[in-house]
Amino acid sequence: QVKSKQGGSPCKEKHVVLLSPVGKIEISGCEAGVHEIKLPKMSVLPSGAESSVACEVCEGAEEMTEPLQQCTAWLRAYFCEPATTGTLPVPAFHHPLLQRDSFTRQVLWTLLNDVKFGEAVSYKQLADLAGNSRAARAVGGAMRSNPIPIIIPCHRVIRSGGDTGNYGGGHLLKEWLLSHEKLQKEKLA
Repeated sequence: QVKSKQGGSPCKEKHVVLLSPVGKIEISGCEAGVHEIKLPKMSVLPSGAESSVACEVCEGAEEMTEPLQQCTAWLRAYFCEPATTGTLPVPAFHHPLLQRDSFTRQVLWTLLNDVKFGEAVSYKQLADLAGNSRAARAVGGAMRSNPIPIIIPCHRVIRSGGDTGNYGGGHLLKEWLLSHEKLQKEKLA
């Protein structure tokens, strides 16, 4: 239960499951925004970055709030027609972490706005962008607590040595997402 800002009634959370090329992605949210995107833990990569799986909502479609509709539309585009993600609205977020003013929130917003599809930054570069070049460790913490992965693209943050670093969905998923973006970007180029 997530308390709403006014301290009034908690949000009425709805849950949606999106079947994606990387497995089932669980999304929760309310009328006010998306609360969380839960990625599947992958132990095996789907074969070929051009997975044949179409993205579709397999549970919860009948009572989606607007933010959830926008979220699933955005994710579907991300996997299936990445060129269009730039033109789609990013859903409103309603996770407590993104309501409070904090360095973590600053970092997540910076990442969302400044690091585009097919790009990658190091923890330190992201700390710089967010306004505190010495906070690379804090950036790592912010990435770990990111409630909206993929849309807030924490998979694009890698170690300065070029190593992919950690990821909530596991490093296989991180590598898959990065190679998916790279391939799609080359196709568009």
